[in-house]
Amino acid sequence: MSAAAEALTVASSPLALVREDLRDFSGYQSARSQRLQGSVWLNANESPWRNDADGDGTLRRYPDPQPQALRDALAELYGCTPGQLLAGRGSDEGIDLLVRAVCRPGGDAVLVTTPTFGMYAVSARLHGTRVVDVPLVEDARGWGCDFAAIAAAVRRDGAKLVFLCSPGNPTGTLLPLDDIARLASELEGKALVVVDEAYLEFADAPSAISLLPAQRNVVVLRTLSKAHALAAARIGSVIADEDLIDVLRRCQAPYPLPAACTAQALQALAPQARSITVQHIATVRGEREQLRVALAGLPGVRRVYDSRANFVLARFDDAQAAFDALLAAGVVVRDMRSAPGLGDALRISLGTPEQNRKVLEVLTGGVR
Repeated sequence: MSAAAEALTVASSPLALVREDLRDFSGYQSARSQRLQGSVWLNANESPWRNDADGDGTLRRYPDPQPQALRDALAELYGCTPGQLLAGRGSDEGIDLLVRAVCRPGGDAVLVTTPTFGMYAVSARLHGTRVVDVPLVEDARGWGCDFAAIAAAVRRDGAKLVFLCSPGNPTGTLLPLDDIARLASELEGKALVVVDEAYLEFADAPSAISLLPAQRNVVVLRTLSKAHALAAARIGSVIADEDLIDVLRRCQAPYPLPAACTAQALQALAPQARSITVQHIATVRGEREQLRVALAGLPGVRRVYDSRANFVLARFDDAQAAFDALLAAGVVVRDMRSAPGLGDALRISLGTPEQNRKVLEVLTGGVR
């Protein structure tokens, strides 16, 4: 390869956006990262005796930092290669790793589109990184993303990470994949476009993972917390160009995945469990539209937005009264009134059909 071609390859690689001081950072090399084989393990300062709470004697050993069986199962689920995937502690760790690896504290910025998931801004501020906001646009159709304004803001404010939530939390809006692709193409060499697809299973739509072959600056976040009902296991994935995944892995904590959580995830990804998950997702989709239509017909409800996620967002004449009535009946929903532009809104997750009916009964005065 000529020097000019090599320079062009480096410039188009996501590595060009990684902090220069971390591009060759080796990270901490744990005892398990060396992939050694043996029958007597004396390399990790572990106890040679098991704890009484340890039934099979495995808890005294440190877990594999990136269990191959789990990565293979997640890659098959999401339609990528294992080399393009980093497993971690929910999507939250993926967000944190991206900010840590890409943004220089005090020097770079991340871009968010409020109202959106709050952890993007929280992670940025914890790392001393500026937050640039290009708010979503609300109109008669719902919420939309101003992609031209995002591109302009990246150039103006030096944002190196663009966080897009699709379907959005709390809006429920699915962003057009073609628009995401055009944005990524326009920002190549300038910023990573991070698409958080925590709720995509409920949208019945293609993933931004399909953009990776053409756009190396696209990063996708996925999780088993929502559709796969494993929130307490904390299993999330970052899916991106293999070079970037390698950098993020070196920035990750030594043992991020407890062995018990890995085992639970593999069990949940077995064919029979996935078949049940598909049924539950179908139920959520049907219940979502019924709840949306029913809520929209209630007095005191100003607006209910279309949703492609497992929740609906609604505006109320008196959101406090609605929140209090639900809470008094034992129904806990998310108060969104502190979010930008949502001073009258509640977010209601889809429950079982019986739970959804209870929400409607409370809000129509059927439950006291």
